Amino acid sequence: MMASRIKVLFFAEGATLAQLARPLALARLLDPERFEVTFCRPAAHCWLTADAAFRIVDLAVQPAAQFARRRDKLSPLYDYATLTRYVDDDLALIDAIDPNVIVGDFRLSLSVSARLRATPYIALCDACLSPENGAPAPLPALACTRYLPIALVEPLFRAISGIAMRYHALPLERLRAHYGLPSLAFDRYRAYSDADLRLFASIPMLFPKVYPGADAAYIGPVTAFPGPVAAPDFFDDEGPLVYVTLGSSGTPRLLTRIITVLERLDCQVIVATAGKSLPFKPASERVRIFDYLPGELVCRHAQLVVCNGGSAAANQALASGVPVLGIARSIDQLLNMRAVDSFGAGLLVRADRASSARLREAAEELLREWWFTERAEKLAASVAPESLAAVFTRHVLSLSTASAVSTR
Repeated sequence: MMASRIKVLFFAEGATLAQLARPLALARLLDPERFEVTFCRPAAHCWLTADAAFRIVDLAVQPAAQFARRRDKLSPLYDYATLTRYVDDDLALIDAIDPNVIVGDFRLSLSVSARLRATPYIALCDACLSPENGAPAPLPALACTRYLPIALVEPLFRAISGIAMRYHALPLERLRAHYGLPSLAFDRYRAYSDADLRLFASIPMLFPKVYPGADAAYIGPVTAFPGPVAAPDFFDDEGPLVYVTLGSSGTPRLLTRIITVLERLDCQVIVATAGKSLPFKPASERVRIFDYLPGELVCRHAQLVVCNGGSAAANQALASGVPVLGIARSIDQLLNMRAVDSFGAGLLVRADRASSARLREAAEELLREWWFTERAEKLAASVAPESLAAVFTRHVLSLSTASAVSTR
C-alpha cells in the first residue's frame, strides 16, 4: 500500500513567513497513508518543521531582506540570475524525487521547471493577485510617499503602472524564452500565479470577479499556524481583546506605535512580533507580547485584529468573524485590504499615513461600530463548510490522476 502513495513535492519560498506557513499547513493535512510528502523550505525556518512527519529538504532562496529591499524599491522581486539558479535547484529536486504533483507558494521558477519535467504544478496564491481580479495596482507605501499627496501621486502611478508591471514580469519572461516556453504577455499577475492549477487561499465573497475554472479554484483561508507554538493564557478582566501581528514584514517602530495607541484605549492587547525585539516595554499589564502565536486561536477570542493587511493574518481574523485594521504598505497588502474595506469588514490605513492619531481613530471606530463585526461574520459564514483537508486532498488527487492518464 505504501509503495503506491502519491508523491507530492512542496516548495516553500519563505521570503515572508506566510509563504512558508501556508504550504506547511497544507502538507500536514495530507494523509500519510495516501501521500508521500517532501517539503522544501529555507534552512532559516527549520524550527517550523522540527516535528514534521515527512521528509524535509533545505531550499536555497533569496534572503528575505533582499526580497524586502527589491519590493521597497519597486524592483522585480527576483532577477533573471536568481530565477535561473532556482530552476537548476528545482530540476535537481524534481529529478531526485520524481513527484506526481508539485505544490509551490510564490516559487516563480516553477512556472518553468515544473513544465520542463511535465509534472503537474499547483500554485498557492491570493485572489487579490489574480489577473481576473482586474483591480488597478495601488501606489505602495514607500519612504518618499510619506511626504507626497496620495490623491495626486496615485493617478500618476497608475498611468505608468502598466510599464512598471511589465518590468516586474521581465525576468520570468526572459527565463521562459530561454527554455522555449510561451510568453505570459508580460503580465505581472500571470507571472506570480502561472500553474496548471491555481488554488486561491482567499474568501470568494471578497473577490467576485475571480471565478473558479479549469485552472483555478478556491480552497478558502489557510488559517492554521503550523509550527510548534503554544497558546497564550487569556486575560480574565474586562475590555475588548485586540490581537496585533504585523508578520515578518512588520517593523518594531510601527508595532510600538500601535501598542501605545491601544494602551491608551484601555484594551487588552496580545502581540506577536514574529521574533522581533521591541525597543520599549509596555506600560500596561494588559499588554502581553510573544514571538509567535497560533493566530487562528487568538482570533477566536479577539474583538479586533490589527495586521499588515496581507491575506494570511486578515484571513485568520475574517474566518473567525473578527474585523481587521490593516496597516498596508505593499501592493498585495493594499489590494487585499481594499477588498476588505470595501466589503465593510475592516479599515485600511496606509503605512505611510499610520500616525498615532489615525490609528487611534480607526481602532476606536472598529471597536465601536457593530456593523464591522456583522460584515466580518458574514464573510466567516460564507466559507465553504467542507474541510480544508478534504478540499486540498481532492485537488491533489485530481491533478495526479489527470497526469497519470495523460502519460499512459
